[in-house]
Parts: sequence; structure tokens; C-alpha cells
Amino acid sequence: MKKIPCFFIGAGLLLGIAAHGECQVRDIAWGTSAVGSSGHRALVNLAALLNREVPEYRIMVLPTPGAIVTVKGYATGEFDGYYGADIAFYELANDSHRFKGFKSKIKRQPLQSFWAYTMEVGVGINSKDKGNFKQWRDMSGQRMFTGPLPWDVRAQLERGLQALGVKHQYVEVDLATVGSLVEAGSLKGFIAYTSAEATPAPWITELSLSTDWAILNPSAEEIELLRKEGIVPVEVDSGVFKRDVKVDKIFLLPFFYGFHVGLEVPEVDLYRMLIAIEKNAADLVKSDAGFEQIKKDMPGLQRRGIESSAKFVPIHPGLAKYMRERGVWDQAWDDRVAKSQ
Repeated sequence: MKKIPCFFIGAGLLLGIAAHGECQVRDIAWGTSAVGSSGHRALVNLAALLNREVPEYRIMVLPTPGAIVTVKGYATGEFDGYYGADIAFYELANDSHRFKGFKSKIKRQPLQSFWAYTMEVGVGINSKDKGNFKQWRDMSGQRMFTGPLPWDVRAQLERGLQALGVKHQYVEVDLATVGSLVEAGSLKGFIAYTSAEATPAPWITELSLSTDWAILNPSAEEIELLRKEGIVPVEVDSGVFKRDVKVDKIFLLPFFYGFHVGLEVPEVDLYRMLIAIEKNAADLVKSDAGFEQIKKDMPGLQRRGIESSAKFVPIHPGLAKYMRERGVWDQAWDDRVAKSQ
């Protein structure tokens, strides 16, 4: 986290940058997912708000191949902030899957500090194949793109497919080519997902302009099997993809995503950031519908996020302070609050 010395502040003030109580501005190199992803779009909008409302910090948005890269980058000192999901925290805590063997490389412990929205994942297919595929298990043996390898949305969808015993052929492709490959029949299935049950990722919106595709829902039996595995599908409005996806109801698998920092951002400063986000939630939604859950019930979303991850990573004291004031804190989490060394 870089600090700008006093003699730069005069110019900074002319640009609307202030320093509260000290003659410096702190840079935050904040990692997020790739350009075109929901995470990149969300952090660009969030950073613009925080740079305006908490001007002693200046956030630089750094796209990476995937959110998992930012969690690892924070833990090894490469980034000051990161884009972390509950499924990533689970793997980190258990030294498993994408984090297998990573524990020995950790220089600082990731924390949870702000939960931004849920994301919901499902399966898209070519509309011509609607008669061939009736449920997710029909995708066994088929060529599928479940997302870029580092992405958490891929990890969540793969978790659901694995729970159902679906053994598909994973094909890694560039996001810009997914639509044409589905159109040509080279891919039989691809990941289709939303943020906050309200908006699709930008690359899926672009795909929809040129590709006639449909949602493939899990069957009623599959939904029950997923529930038994602790993966509870949610029903999302059929108009969320801004096109006809050939089904009346959409069932997707949700998980929690957030933009997090560590103790390098003190309790009082993170608390101010959270208050600023809450105060300006309506403006955030105008720029990105993915923040709709923050506008509707920010304290409730923070509680649900912590419930998903309290066992896996500690909680930033600034988030704990905010939640105690909003009456959504659980005393069972007291020993999970991070303390300065």
C-alpha cells in the first residue's frame, strides 16, 4: 500500500483528493477478475464511489485471470485488496482443490471485510439442443465450457455437476469465442450466470446478441439431490438474461462474493468505507444492477456472507463493528474477529 508524500497533496486537492488527519493518500492495488467479467465491472464502479467518498484512499482496479488469483496475490503480498468468494475461502482453509499446497506460501491471512452480492451459476445450451438435453446429467460425456479455470463461478458449477455425478469433457476457450462455438456445435454446454439474481456477466450479454441459446435447468430430482449435498438452488426471474432462454423458470446455484481487504486498512477506515457504500447503494445500483442486494439489505447480506465463511477465514474488525451497530452480529463470531499483530 503506497503513500503519496505531502508535496503531492496540493495537486491532489485540485483534483478533489483530500487527506483526513494526515498529509498523504494511500494507494490500494485491488485485484479483481478479468475485463468483461461481473467482478471487474463491479469493482470499477465500487472503486469510483470509494475514491470519491473516502478520498484518503485511492483504489487502483487490477484485472487478473480470475478471482482466485487475487486471493493468492493478497496472501503473498502482491495485492492490497482482493475479490474473494465463500467457495475460495473453503478451499483455502482446507488446503484443497485450487489451493492445494498453497498454505506454505501464505505471508498474511486473508480476511472477509465486505460481501457485495451473490452469484448464481447454471448451464446454457444451444436452443437447437433443447430436445436432446432435459437435465444436467444429460451433459455427461459432452464438451462443456464451465468457465475459465481460475474462476469461482466455474468452481461452484463444477461442484454442483460433481454432486450429480456429471462427467463432462471440460474445454477451455476464450470468452469471446464461446457463442460461436456453441452455434457451431463444438460446445454443447456453457456456464450461464448472474450477479445478485439481477444481471448477467457482460460477456454473456454479448454472447446473447449473436447466439440463440437456452437455459438447461436441473430436473426436480436433481434439485433434491443438490439440496441433500448442501447446495440449494434458487429460482431466478426468467427475464434476467434480457432474452428468451426458452424456459419459464430458471434454477441456478448461488454463492457469496465480496471485495475484501486486510488489517492494512484499519478498523475505522474500513468502517467508513462500509458506511459510504451503504449510504450510496442506490447510486451503485444505477451503475451496476449487481449491487441490488446491497441496496435492499446490506446488513442482511453481510450476515449471510459471514455465515458462509466464518469457519474458514477471520472477520475484519471494521466489518464486525458495522454489523454490531446494525444488530446483525452473532456473538458466536466474536473469536473469529481478526486482531492486529
